[in-house]
Amino acid sequence: MIRLGVGAVAEIAVLGAHCDDIAIGMGATLLTLARANPGLRVRALVLSGGGTARADEESLALAAFCPGAEVDLTVLDLPDGRAPAHWDRIKDALSAFRGSTEPDLVFATQRGDAHQDHRLLAELVPTEFRDHLVLGYEILKWESDTPTPSVYHRLPAALAEEKARLLLKHYPSQAHRDWFDEQAFTGLTRLRGVQCHAGHAEAFVLDKAVIDFGGS
Repeated sequence: MIRLGVGAVAEIAVLGAHCDDIAIGMGATLLTLARANPGLRVRALVLSGGGTARADEESLALAAFCPGAEVDLTVLDLPDGRAPAHWDRIKDALSAFRGSTEPDLVFATQRGDAHQDHRLLAELVPTEFRDHLVLGYEILKWESDTPTPSVYHRLPAALAEEKARLLLKHYPSQAHRDWFDEQAFTGLTRLRGVQCHAGHAEAFVLDKAVIDFGGS
């Protein structure tokens, strides 16, 4: 196992199809980045939920998951589950979002996700962020589409538990879902921890990366 670091991070771009995608997929990583990089700029784009209570949830949640960071959140109002029918609007929104940020890291959904909204976003993000490290997070849900990740972020148990608590606190609209509970979230991070010799971890899918060994 090889451990790689990214150094200091000043700005990140995080993208989700729905309010709660980002926090479910990488909530503990957000906490880590915000605490390790004071003044971190977080540029966030969510495709659906605009103008609803879900957008309010997302705003409060990202503030909690990014303590001390400067969070700039845009929530669009595309209909849930219909992203492929709005390809042009999503592409335009991503292009505008790309023009507003120059991030050190980009996080989005991953291409193997079974949900059509997640999958479309994952396919389009690299067309705008062509020269960036793009990490695809996983979203726990009822579909059996759990990916085979290639990048792991190790977490202490306390951080994994904090993530689960914040999810339950800030997304009460999702409490009725049978998979939306602390055991499910910490169970997944524990599984990913086993896979990288840690107590817990969040895992990501990496399509492509360029390595600089100092000779270029």
